[in-house]
Amino acid sequence: MAQQVNDNNFEEIVLKSDKPVLVDFWAEWCGPCRAIGPIIEELSKEYDGKVVVVKLNTDENPVTPTNYGIRSIPTLLFFKNGQVVDKLIGAVPKPNIKAKLDALL
Repeated sequence: MAQQVNDNNFEEIVLKSDKPVLVDFWAEWCGPCRAIGPIIEELSKEYDGKVVVVKLNTDENPVTPTNYGIRSIPTLLFFKNGQVVDKLIGAVPKPNIKAKLDALL
């Protein structure tokens, strides 16, 4: 299951991770966010132990999305060694997300 992160623990969980990290920036009211939610959960199971998969609610945590210039959701940011290395915006198909994850491994 994808872990929930917030403004307070983002640095510890995402930036200091020794594994690649997928961050799903989402909100409860966002239809496309709800559409890819199950895909994010599937990927968290498929990549368990290889990639850290987390979700950040942009309504409850405004600081981190602002820091990364998140203007629309869902936005998926891919981190490696504490740096953003890729991103996807919108409700994209699972194969597109998997391709980005596989490139990080």
